[in-house]
Amino acid sequence: MRLLRYTLRRLVLLVPVLLGVSVVTFVLIRVLPGDPIRTLLPPTATPADIAAARARYGLNEPLVSQYWIFLKDLAHGDLGTSFQTGASVTSELGQRLGPTFELVTCALVLAVVVGVTLGITSALRAGKVWDHIVRFVSLAGGAVSEFWLGLLLIFFFYYHLGIAPAPNGRVSSDVALRPITHIDLVDSLITGNLAALRSVLAHLALPVATLAIVSAAPIVRSVRASALQVLDSDAYRCTEAHGLPMRMRVFRYVLRESLAGVPTLAALLYGYLLGGAVLVEYVFSWQGFGQWALHGMLFRDYPIVQAFVLVSAAFYVLVFLVADVLHAVLDPRVRL
Repeated sequence: MRLLRYTLRRLVLLVPVLLGVSVVTFVLIRVLPGDPIRTLLPPTATPADIAAARARYGLNEPLVSQYWIFLKDLAHGDLGTSFQTGASVTSELGQRLGPTFELVTCALVLAVVVGVTLGITSALRAGKVWDHIVRFVSLAGGAVSEFWLGLLLIFFFYYHLGIAPAPNGRVSSDVALRPITHIDLVDSLITGNLAALRSVLAHLALPVATLAIVSAAPIVRSVRASALQVLDSDAYRCTEAHGLPMRMRVFRYVLRESLAGVPTLAALLYGYLLGGAVLVEYVFSWQGFGQWALHGMLFRDYPIVQAFVLVSAAFYVLVFLVADVLHAVLDPRVRL
C-alpha cells in the first residue's frame, strides 16, 4: 500500500510538472529570434503571403490565445500539425518514438550488464592487471564522442571487415516488415518474421554498441567504487571470517549493495540517451525521435519542439519513478 500511494502521488505530480514545462517551452520558442513562416515561404513571398500564412497556422493570435488553443488540443490528445510536413505531430511522434525507444533500451540494458560485470570483477581484483585495464577502458569510453565512435565502428565493421550492414536504416530494404508498434524488434517477433528479426538485430548491433560503450563507463566506475566500500566493510570481513564461500559472498553481499545506486544512474543515462542519441541516429540514418526533434528545432517547427520537450519531461518523471522504486527494493534503508 505504501508503494501504491507513493506511485499515485508521483503520477499526480506529473500534471503540474508537464504544465510548467509546457508554459516555459511555449513562451521560449516564440520569443527567440526567428520566424518559422520564413522557412516555409520562398524569398519572393509578399507581406500579404506572410500574413496569410501566419493566420493559417494561428500565429497571428495573442500568445495567451495560442497557448489556450494548444492546451485544449492537448487535452484531446492532439499535439498540433507540423509546419513543415503538414502531418499530425501525434502520428509522427508515434512513428519516431518507437525506434529511439528500441535503440536506447537495448543500449542501456547492455550497458548495465557490461558495467555491473566489469565493475564487480574490477573491484574483486583491485590493484591487479585486470583492474587497471577496466579502469582505463572505462575512462576511454567516457571520454570519446558517440559521433566519432559510431563512425569508427562503421569504418571497421562495415567498410573494412564487411560483417555489419550498411548504416542506412533500421532494416534492410529487401525485407518486408509490417509496422505494428513501430518498434522493429517487437514487430518482427509479433509477426514471426525471422528474416526481419535477423536484419533488425544486425542493424541494431553497431548503434547499440556505440551508445552502450559510452553509457557503461560511468556505471563501471560507480559499481566499482560501491563494491570496494563493501569489500572494505566490517560486515564483509565478518562473512569472510566465518568461511562463507566466495560465490555466496559476492552475490549476497557485494553485488546487492553495489547495485543500490545503479537504478538512479541508469535513469539519468536513460533520460539523456532519449534526446541525446541524435548524433548516433544521424550517423546510422536511424530516423528516430532525436533526429526528428533536431529537424524541428532547425526549422522552428513549434509543434514538434513542444511535443519533444513534453514527451521527454514525462519520460524523465516516469523513469525516475521506476528508479526510486527499484532503489527502495535494493536498499531496505530507503523508505518511500
